[in-house]
Amino acid sequence: MTLAIRLALAMLGGLFVYGSYEPIGWFWAGIIGIALFYASLAPWEISSAKKRRKKNDPIPLLERLSQAPTLKQGMSLGFAHGLVTYLFLLPWIGEFVGNLPYIALAVVEALYSIALGLGGVALSRWKKWGAYLFPAWFVAVEYLRSNWPFGGFAWGRLAWGQINGPLANMAAFGGVALVTCLTVLAAVGLALVFISKKRLQGALVCAMVIVFGALGSLYVDRAGTSTENIEVAAIQGNVPRMGLDFNAQRRAVLANHTRETLKLDHQVDVVIWPENSSDVNPFLDTQAQTLINKAVDHAQAPILVGTITQDEVGPRNTMQVFDPESGAGDYHYKKFLQPFGEYMPFREFFRIFSSYVDAAGNFQPGDGTGTVSMNAAKLGRAVTVGIQTCYEVAFDRAGRDAIANGAEFLATPTNNATFGFTNMTYQQLAMSRMRAIEFDRAVVVAATSGVSAIINPDGSVAQQTKIFESATLTQEIPVKQTVTIAAVAGFYVELVLVIIGVLAGIVALRSTAFSSSRAGISTSKKSTTAKNPKLGRSGLVRRRRQGAVEKLKSFFIAS
Repeated sequence: MTLAIRLALAMLGGLFVYGSYEPIGWFWAGIIGIALFYASLAPWEISSAKKRRKKNDPIPLLERLSQAPTLKQGMSLGFAHGLVTYLFLLPWIGEFVGNLPYIALAVVEALYSIALGLGGVALSRWKKWGAYLFPAWFVAVEYLRSNWPFGGFAWGRLAWGQINGPLANMAAFGGVALVTCLTVLAAVGLALVFISKKRLQGALVCAMVIVFGALGSLYVDRAGTSTENIEVAAIQGNVPRMGLDFNAQRRAVLANHTRETLKLDHQVDVVIWPENSSDVNPFLDTQAQTLINKAVDHAQAPILVGTITQDEVGPRNTMQVFDPESGAGDYHYKKFLQPFGEYMPFREFFRIFSSYVDAAGNFQPGDGTGTVSMNAAKLGRAVTVGIQTCYEVAFDRAGRDAIANGAEFLATPTNNATFGFTNMTYQQLAMSRMRAIEFDRAVVVAATSGVSAIINPDGSVAQQTKIFESATLTQEIPVKQTVTIAAVAGFYVELVLVIIGVLAGIVALRSTAFSSSRAGISTSKKSTTAKNPKLGRSGLVRRRRQGAVEKLKSFFIAS
């Protein structure tokens, strides 16, 4: 019965965590969800009438919850928590390819949560510090999930669900990992209020984390102040049809984005088109080149175009600058490619399970600066634009590399048409908003079919489009050279948290295993003595010594 209660708490926690992500966006639900999850892993300190209970009376249910779950039970609780979270978070994966890939990914991601449950049970047994080391262990497991295998899957990071809450401000100090850590710390404090005698301590920890996050807003540039501003346009040309046949519509998509750009009624400084806005290579196709030139001539501003190019390495997912005066300019090859989409690992093996693997591309990753240069007429100079193409926005290094190479604002060109009217585009928008806070930069999101948006440096959305409509957003944004603490030290903050979490988890697991081993030896001794009550402890020792001597005699005689 106690395991069933703990399992229900873990699964309910997963449901609450899902509620923190966009488009629901209840940041407090993420804190409650992790609090429920931690409560499912930890022993409860319940005040009970244990001394007054008669010898043969059954142990009350709440008192049984004071016993910590076993490590195996912790693994099951972790998996259940993760599975509920990802089954609700990732249905967009299977929008047009069926449920098998979606469910398979949810299960694989939930496997990492087995480690969360395992380490969480072990750490919860440390009476003094274990609860407060659990956040670092959480970050360590999240780091593994976000980086391995195939580059990891950073989509489900806990921090993304905090974009509407005060803890999002802490991204400017330590990046996404710090936001995750503080979210878990607040959740642990909340859990202790209900399951521990340290109720006041838990309440103070939870409150202090929230207040600390709120005060972090003083560091975030709410006004978007800058000595220089430019006007940008984000073009959403839309696609003729939803679905996986997007690539078959490539000429129509290019025509749509050209047509939408021709609607610009005044000159802006730079224009951002989405990823895949010209999936016909303009360097090889005259018609595509003509359409892009037509848009550039009308805008009289450089346009960043999402296209496909080919070099000696192979096909590239490319963001290419076209300038009205100098023609083709800087480009960004997408660095962080989506496995099972833009490339297919172990293609022959996975073809056994689904023929959709042959729809995956064979793109090659880039290794550039993560920036392009675009001439801004208002400034009379070129601005450096940091590029996070679609999937790249989930990865810390994409933004950090761009800022390190002088990015003055960030662009997230993306193609979400293959995911229909799902939550995917809103979840991705939350990531762009978090990057704005993290790096103190305006972010321009241009999507083929939506949602496109212009985001202020404080993470607030100045404008956004609807899904599957043709639209243009124009906005004055600041161009900045400021460098946040996170841009410089975010990697090291995460590294320290991961090291602390790994060491704490290993020590806690070894300590738990040792305690279990000793308990087993103690039980064995009691059992032996119980079988021979007259023998007693000293008699048991003498018998074991005699047995050892007899074994030695037998060994030498046999020799």
